[in-house]
Amino acid sequence: MAQNFAHGNYSHTQKKARNSGGGRTPRDRARRELSQNFLVDQHAVDLLVKAARPSGLVLEPGAGEGVLTSALARTGAEVVGYEIDPLLVAKLRARTKLKIVKGDFTVARPPSEPFAVVGNIPYSVTSKIVDWCLRAPELTSATLLTQLEYARKRSGDFGRWSLVTVESWPWFSWELLGRIGRESFRPVPSVDSAILRIERRPEPLVDDGRAWQELVELGFSGVGGSLFASLSRHYADVGAAFDRAGVARDTVVAFVHPDQWVSLFVSLYR
Repeated sequence: MAQNFAHGNYSHTQKKARNSGGGRTPRDRARRELSQNFLVDQHAVDLLVKAARPSGLVLEPGAGEGVLTSALARTGAEVVGYEIDPLLVAKLRARTKLKIVKGDFTVARPPSEPFAVVGNIPYSVTSKIVDWCLRAPELTSATLLTQLEYARKRSGDFGRWSLVTVESWPWFSWELLGRIGRESFRPVPSVDSAILRIERRPEPLVDDGRAWQELVELGFSGVGGSLFASLSRHYADVGAAFDRAGVARDTVVAFVHPDQWVSLFVSLYR
């Protein structure tokens, strides 16, 4: 069954300038409104392409000036770039033979065949793009250049696990594959970025998506004051399930590894 992993927007746009925009050109304002920070470091481009391992059909949200689009195409992948800025679309179409779709990637219909997503995505729509990817039935992987903090939250790099990651864990793995400094972009943003890879598993780790989502949402609800208390309200033998998963009864929900959630699910639904 298709899963819904929608979540709140934890991405962050660049810090607002102190002045109200005096002296900025229309292109400056467009870049800010569209959260445009173009990747100009070839080494960073190479790292992103290497992490993506592109083949077959690849969609790129936010093609921008086409630097990544061209690099992906050189691997032999069938690349389709999406760009919302009409001026950039016109320039890309005039300069290359690549397929460029003018429009908002987040409202595009997903392909009906297996495909991957690779992109240097705007900070301001990170959550929307990730949600789109998680909902696409034929998505095989998404390799995204996101704000560093976002990538660390979603991959568990802080030692904590978010609701979105845990909810989607039986179907997708999340991995932080490298940090990209802010100096690799123009204009230079206020924060560093990172390569986040989301990859669909060959086989789901659980066989009942609805039951899994109910378990995880209850666990993150805070009802009862702890994960153990929350689950004890609705499931039997929670203590034995915690012992099998190696989870202490006082463990804060965010510190429970997704694999431990799978163990809890198996024990509680056996």
